[in-house]
Amino acid sequence: MISESRRRAFLGAMQITTWLPRTELPFAAPSRPELLHFFEPEAEPTPAIEPRLVPQPTRSEPEPVAPTPVASTSPAADAVRSVMPRVALPEPKKPAVKTREPKTVAAEQKAAPPRFALQLLRAGNVLLLVELPTGESFQSRDPAYILLKDLLRAARLPDKPQQVGDGEPIRWPLLHRGSLDQGAEAARDYVQGVVAAELEDMGCACLWLIGSPALRFAGEVEADACYRELTIEGLGVALTIPGLEQLMEQPGSKAQLWKAMRRSMPRWVIGLGESTSSVHE
Repeated sequence: MISESRRRAFLGAMQITTWLPRTELPFAAPSRPELLHFFEPEAEPTPAIEPRLVPQPTRSEPEPVAPTPVASTSPAADAVRSVMPRVALPEPKKPAVKTREPKTVAAEQKAAPPRFALQLLRAGNVLLLVELPTGESFQSRDPAYILLKDLLRAARLPDKPQQVGDGEPIRWPLLHRGSLDQGAEAARDYVQGVVAAELEDMGCACLWLIGSPALRFAGEVEADACYRELTIEGLGVALTIPGLEQLMEQPGSKAQLWKAMRRSMPRWVIGLGESTSSVHE
């Protein structure tokens, strides 16, 4: 138990001025009898509601009706009206709608940078620039990689293409932030620069462009320009091939690809035969 002085200090801190203990406290001051007496609060008298007198509407005399003016039909008034000129009121002007020029709109709506992933491979004397369907490097059990190996065997090329350089895919955009221009033109220059650097180190008989990003940013053609050869400045002759996923989904496209490959096959088959003969000598 605490002393009376400390107890009152605690109660004062809690802003309690009147209190009664449940049991008798040791060392506590005796309770005052007037605090223990309970007084019932007196009931407040209910105010009497006096009835309000509603005023009765009084009859008022009808207001005099103003006479309506009668139009003058005298010949003199008609003559004056015919002589007076009619004044045309100006029409309200409509607010002018501000139209922006197409150049301004195009500048404001800046196109988002293209996104793609390409893998640069080498199979014999053919260089392959292949679109990665999943954005990651090929795995041995990927359906797209198995189809690519079938295409290489049909073209009489090694069916185990080797990765070029460090083996990392060509990804775009390069940076996710910053002020560097990462538009379509910058992507084209970058892809062509990587392929040109590999051709300087080791040439090739033909360049395979597989997939829409490879056609667009290396061959500068759209996806509909497939199954034919292109001559690209700085890169040489290229064969345009649809994406591997499109070949799997559209079996009929394999027949068109086979016709295009047969037309271009002498390029790498002849080159392969010459290189083999030189090695035996």
